[in-house]
Amino acid sequence: MPEATSFSWLVWSLLSAVFAAATAILAKLGVEKIDSNVATAVRTSVVVVFTWLIVLMFKTDSPVWSTISKRSWTFLVFSGLGTGLSWLCYFHALKLGPASRVAPIDKLSVALVILLSVLVLGERLTWGKAVGGLLIVAGAIIIALE
Repeated sequence: MPEATSFSWLVWSLLSAVFAAATAILAKLGVEKIDSNVATAVRTSVVVVFTWLIVLMFKTDSPVWSTISKRSWTFLVFSGLGTGLSWLCYFHALKLGPASRVAPIDKLSVALVILLSVLVLGERLTWGKAVGGLLIVAGAIIIALE
């Protein structure tokens, strides 16, 4: 795996999108004949083992635990809870609906991130972000109503 800083944020974002797309299709196939909560638990277990293997393989010189502040722990724990709830809902939606409609609705999170990044993080809302966010919302609505 290349050094994390050798790729730009854009390359990492594109890779994330490719893996997310593969995840949606693989999850839809995997959740077909089992409970969506069990499917989420299996997926989450794989993610936990896989990410800890990456941490151990590419660990830094400092101990892992000593580098995490209480503030970071707090936000990461709540982020993890949000991820878990998102995944449970996503897998249940995939169990009930077509991946080609579920995934775009799930991506409304992009528009919500744009809005929350302005309100919570103080990021600047540009015309490009506003128009792009509105296009995402419009696209999700068009696909949902199909």
